Amino acid sequence: MAASLRLKYSDPLYQTAHDEAFSKPLFEKIKTALPPDVSEEEFALALEQLIEALGKDAVFSGQGLRDYVDPYEIPEAGHERSVPSAAVCPSSVSELQAVLKVVNDHKIPVWTFSRGKNLGYGGPAPRVPGCIALDLHRMNKILEVNEKFSYAVVEPGVTFGDLYEYCSKNKLGVWPSTASLGWGSVIGNTLDRGMGFIPTGVHHENVAGMEVVLANGDVVRTGQFAMSSSPSAHLTKLTFGPTIDGLFVQSNLGIVTKMGINLTPQPQAYMACSFDVPEFEHIEIVTDVFGKLRRNGILPYMVYVFYIAEWATMFGKHSEWWKGEGPIPDWRLKEMQKDLDAGIWTVKFGLYGPTALVKAQFEEVQRVVAKDAPVGRLRQALFTSEDGGLLEATAVDPLYGGIRVGIPSMWNIPMVNYYNLRDDSVGAHGAYSPILPLDGKTVLEWARTAKAICAEQGFDFLCDFFMHEKYAIFVTMLCFDKTSEEQRIGVDKVFNNLFEQGSKRGFAKYRAHINHMDLNADLFDFNNHAYRRFVETLKESLDPNGILSPGKQGIWPQRLMRFKHSNKTNV
Repeated sequence: MAASLRLKYSDPLYQTAHDEAFSKPLFEKIKTALPPDVSEEEFALALEQLIEALGKDAVFSGQGLRDYVDPYEIPEAGHERSVPSAAVCPSSVSELQAVLKVVNDHKIPVWTFSRGKNLGYGGPAPRVPGCIALDLHRMNKILEVNEKFSYAVVEPGVTFGDLYEYCSKNKLGVWPSTASLGWGSVIGNTLDRGMGFIPTGVHHENVAGMEVVLANGDVVRTGQFAMSSSPSAHLTKLTFGPTIDGLFVQSNLGIVTKMGINLTPQPQAYMACSFDVPEFEHIEIVTDVFGKLRRNGILPYMVYVFYIAEWATMFGKHSEWWKGEGPIPDWRLKEMQKDLDAGIWTVKFGLYGPTALVKAQFEEVQRVVAKDAPVGRLRQALFTSEDGGLLEATAVDPLYGGIRVGIPSMWNIPMVNYYNLRDDSVGAHGAYSPILPLDGKTVLEWARTAKAICAEQGFDFLCDFFMHEKYAIFVTMLCFDKTSEEQRIGVDKVFNNLFEQGSKRGFAKYRAHINHMDLNADLFDFNNHAYRRFVETLKESLDPNGILSPGKQGIWPQRLMRFKHSNKTNV
């Protein structure tokens, strides 16, 4: 069917990156997949009705689905291919409601996403083969940016790049947060609990007022946005009665079509700070010292920590850093610290606000570090406007700014190609990303364990972690050459071993690949999985036909429960 919507980005940088990610599949042919319990005749009728509702240019099937599979799939992992039966691209709430009417009539499940850029976690591919891919990228309006109160209201198709360009073009005194890659959806990233690096970088904590379309097409709004006309619609999460916003985060209970999100007021000053340590075991000191600074408010925003091997992926492939077999040895990593002017562990954080306040905060950090972490090196670079006014993000040296002052980019794309050996190699990645207590001994023990698991399969330990006040999200990146069967099998073993060892310690992933959602959901087992039973009760009430993203986060409608664990690994 139609291909006129193939261009998904107005920015050529993002479109090129998109084409690169999806243009070299392991499987050239998209196999035909029917929706569960739907005949070919009924499905053909449903497609006709969808074309009538949206136009033929907004409905895809057959080989037109090449953008709707997982570009990083691992066939050796034992999972059934997650291929949709068709794809639809509504451009408005009314068109979305028309889609929902058709799929409800035929009981065809849909798999909803904003931009489909959750790569490493399945991308746009459905949990249940045969779902219709419900692609919201055409719903891409920036509905409001309020400079005084520093918030934006956006639709699902708005990317981090779109929002930044809008604020920059209109010279608004706000800095939108951005995730690591600018091509992602603001709403999509937020709903999967993604993160940025500036004061409003914990995106899901900065939401105020959602509009949600339910499975039956009804439209509900949350918080003060639930009033027909409230000047506080996007100023607070406060509501009257139960707060329901969280029901639509990592959820299949509704489709978020509008969302208010806080932006960071443009500051007078920004200080780029780093702290690095020379030895692997110093991660314990880093965790405890900077964890305490997070908890006592001296560092009120995200603190980001990375391991030297992951940082090296930005500057060269594995084969360029190490000519031998297996992972880079420790003695070579020591040399690389000098090459990259970094520690074995490096901490990066930013201070934002009035110049005097930023300087005072850093002085306190200096005092604490000198006393409690003398093994490390603390550095800073201060940026202020020349006239004492507000600081322009573009005035910050890109070496220190970029995503840390809200400017989107594709800066870490090179990481994906780290293990490519040949000209025709194609990079890919996955991740194991558990939540850990922000305790030095716990984090050190896990880092040792994870590094050893990676080494068993010949991989470098590529990791970073995000320090919140009391916990860390510890991400082990699992890069591989997807054209290499050996690497595909090896990286799958690494994930399974990490998951097994993490689960034994009581750790659970903060987000999961579609093939691992049931595994992760099973870990929340208190009172015979009372949490899951509660949410699935809501699911049956709100979505009796089970059409919205069945199996997402391990939440299943009764009629499709037979697909649960159908993609289970050997863990």
